[in-house]
Amino acid sequence: MNKKVFVMEIIARRADAQPLAIGMGTMSSQVLILCLFFFISASTVADESASPAKPVFKDGEAQVVEAFNQDWIRHDLWVETEFDSDGNGKPDRMHVDVIRQKQTDTEGLKVPVVYESSPYYAGTGSNDAQYFWNPRQDVGAQPPKHVTPAAIEQQSLRPTISDSQVGDWVPRGFAVVHSSSPGTGLSQGCPTIGGDNESLAPKAVIDWLNGRTNGYTTPDGDERVAAFWCTGKVGMTGASFNGTIPLAAATTGVDGLEAIIPVAPNTSYYHYYRSHGLIRHPGGYLGEDIDVLYNFVNSGDPKLRKFCDCNVRDQEMAEGFDRASGDYNEFWAGRDYLNDLGPMKAALLMSHAFNDWNVMPEHSVRIYEAAKAKGLPVQLYMHQGGHGGPPPLKQMNRWFTRYLYGLENDVEKSPRAWIVREDAEGRVATSYPDYPHPEAVGVTLHPIAGGSQVGQLQLDAAPGQGNGKIIDNFSFSGAALAKAEWTDHRLLFATPALTGPLHLSGTAKLSIRLASNKPAANLSVWLVSLPWTDSKRITDDVITRGWADPQNHRSLTESEPLVPGQFYDLTFDLQPDDQIIAKGAKIGLMIFSSDRDFTLWPDPGTELTVDLDATSITLPVVGGQVAFMGSVTRAIETKSAP
Repeated sequence: MNKKVFVMEIIARRADAQPLAIGMGTMSSQVLILCLFFFISASTVADESASPAKPVFKDGEAQVVEAFNQDWIRHDLWVETEFDSDGNGKPDRMHVDVIRQKQTDTEGLKVPVVYESSPYYAGTGSNDAQYFWNPRQDVGAQPPKHVTPAAIEQQSLRPTISDSQVGDWVPRGFAVVHSSSPGTGLSQGCPTIGGDNESLAPKAVIDWLNGRTNGYTTPDGDERVAAFWCTGKVGMTGASFNGTIPLAAATTGVDGLEAIIPVAPNTSYYHYYRSHGLIRHPGGYLGEDIDVLYNFVNSGDPKLRKFCDCNVRDQEMAEGFDRASGDYNEFWAGRDYLNDLGPMKAALLMSHAFNDWNVMPEHSVRIYEAAKAKGLPVQLYMHQGGHGGPPPLKQMNRWFTRYLYGLENDVEKSPRAWIVREDAEGRVATSYPDYPHPEAVGVTLHPIAGGSQVGQLQLDAAPGQGNGKIIDNFSFSGAALAKAEWTDHRLLFATPALTGPLHLSGTAKLSIRLASNKPAANLSVWLVSLPWTDSKRITDDVITRGWADPQNHRSLTESEPLVPGQFYDLTFDLQPDDQIIAKGAKIGLMIFSSDRDFTLWPDPGTELTVDLDATSITLPVVGGQVAFMGSVTRAIETKSAP
């Protein structure tokens, strides 16, 4: 019988009884009852302290359990993979750390895992400009090689590789696991920057968590470590490169990977280093390319680096990444995760920023749309900041609680799109049925002559506008060009000032007919809010951007030199966006050649001629043409040709 029940029965029987004789004296019923209450309290404390700690859920979320918030168990191991990327004749082993609740040892508790992997945990190389490609070259030319940096000193991080994710998830009943990606830290193999081994490495860790492959106490020994404490359910997250790896793992279709939350992931290394055939650098890293990133993360075993440098960097990369033409080829296709989504079955919560000019928003939008088309559970969280920025912890908690603990919290029935509006505080998002907004419709606008100053941008085409000319000069920044009252280094066209806010949601598309006086040229396009304010708010001046190589007007896989003076038609997307343009602003289309912050810097003087009658921009306007017309100050007068 339960002690508490037994004692309560005694109390009930003695409540109206005579004093109880004990030895030489007597004890009244009241005293007995008081003593028994003390006994009950002590027994209750003992019973509760002896009861196993369990996860607690409220409102569809895992809650902090105080018993999980102390005396964590930390250990590391090496998980054997199915590949040998460092050429030593043995399967590579990945260095893994585990941080879990003590109850997984003392009380038989089994928990799911939140897992993050990275090439950055064990230190990185230098960002000195001499180790990057010099952008000061002609478009299409073979560049001189940059300086190779000194080797990264190998670090030994044991038993804890990283503390990321730990404070959020271990107290809530999840174990946290980290691993260094191939060829970094104490993980064996070679870094390949998007190669197959960077997908198979996290797959091996998930296989180990499910008992399907071996883990060892040392990188070369045979003493095994088992994940006896794991339920087999795994969720992955991380930002930037650490956000790419969850998607890479998901493309293998590995059993047990139930959900991923990639934050600002690089989903295609071609889209990271190229744009529609053009050599285009990530924002803030002018001159970076895939070999530069390889050098930046190559922190693995010094004895194996010679093999990796020779076979990966100096052969596979040097022969494949083609820094002259910028064409999409087999090398880049093998590092584009959109091509590998067939086996993916993990639920996807994608997070990105519309003003991330490092890993640009197209990276997440393209995967979100493909996963949605596959019928997978998907959500998209987008904010208005820069690189990085995860969803709120509450949203991540509901996602992992649903798919790792199997709690029916209806997260998959909530709105698909969550967007932080321009003036929102913190990361509070507005929900929408989907992205792009279901009511967004393409509205095509046409430029009117006068772009050396500010020409008009209007709904109705006005034949006979003639040509506009641009003289390339990388010395001028995009901001300087947008602010110029008159310049021959760009063409700028703007709508009337808006009489009310206008909501853009989706991907703008430019169609242009142009000619060049040289066989190759940069082409850059910005959609801007005018007047330019030099505001520190990231949303105030640049709406979105796009870049393309006119040599790739036929195909991304094959460029051809331009015939000087001959016109070519080119259509390409700008970066996806969701922004409410404020009342009083004008929407400006700026067309120029070299973008000082993103493209190569050829000698100034290349001339581009734009056929205005065959050029237009299509904007994704929520409410379509009716909404656009309702947000302009006056009807635009159609101008005839001079």
